[in-house]
Amino acid sequence: MVYLESPSTDAYFNLALEQYVFDRLPRDKAYFMLWQNDNAVIVGKYQNTAREINAAFVRERGIKVVRRLSGGGAVYHDLGNLNFTIIVDAAEEGKLDLAYFTAPLVAALKHFNVDAQATGRNDITIDGAKFSGNAQYVKNGRVMHHGTILYDSDISVVSAALSPQEDKFQDKSVRSVRSRVTNLRPYLGGATLADLKAAFAAEMARGGGTALENHPFTDEDIAAAQQISRERYASWDWNYGQSPAYQREKRRRIPEVGTIEAHLSSEDGRITAFKTYGDYFGEGDTPDLLERILGAPLEEGALLNAIRGLDVGRFYHNMTGEAFVRLLVE
Repeated sequence: MVYLESPSTDAYFNLALEQYVFDRLPRDKAYFMLWQNDNAVIVGKYQNTAREINAAFVRERGIKVVRRLSGGGAVYHDLGNLNFTIIVDAAEEGKLDLAYFTAPLVAALKHFNVDAQATGRNDITIDGAKFSGNAQYVKNGRVMHHGTILYDSDISVVSAALSPQEDKFQDKSVRSVRSRVTNLRPYLGGATLADLKAAFAAEMARGGGTALENHPFTDEDIAAAQQISRERYASWDWNYGQSPAYQREKRRRIPEVGTIEAHLSSEDGRITAFKTYGDYFGEGDTPDLLERILGAPLEEGALLNAIRGLDVGRFYHNMTGEAFVRLLVE
């Protein structure tokens, strides 16, 4: 088995690097990679991104939002979280085996007298609280298993970033199931993140029956992953446009404007219908306004461009263009 560590903490790059290892490195080897992301929300492949995140909080904090290749629920990453990826031949096409991939981590934690349990469909817990969520992607006889390890994450941000406004959604996306979570650090008796990495790697080697083979990423590897990042993981089309069609009802109180109840429909991440009700003054959702926004991506820059030169205050008295766009995207 080959041991890898990402040289970056950029979420776009790291998910691209994961895909690069899976798709392009030699298939006659298995791979074990550790990596960390700075502030990011990672959503499952089949999820509606807008439904899973607190868009206003994410924007204000500069948190990246990235869709991954595997299914499952949305998770928050920061530098207090360690991610791991295991890539091997699939024992059986289409079969997702949680226990096989989580056993080395559970065994590593026993070195620190931590009694961790692999539970349910994709969690690892301590005292009933989740510290690791796992997901898998299977293609062409290979499986990519990846998981999170909450070592010392800011749990308050985890909760805030993954708590969208209580809007009404109608869609067919997969919803995240919120669990009680905990960090590992209080249970490790002073062990550092480096200690945890070393113990985990040792258990991976023990399970494979041989020492791990180090693989420093080459300039060519990095360049290829950067290209994948640009083309997929850093793109609005992948992270938001891949969301399923949905209808959303939202109610917002906007200072100096009034209360607006907005009904919005989207398909392929683009606005297909928009209607508002409320105690505001102005012309509301007239054809002049709808002509600008229907068909536009639900992305801040694209929408600001779509309404450029339009006096939004004519439609909603005292509202700025920026506030109108936030109404649409948050």
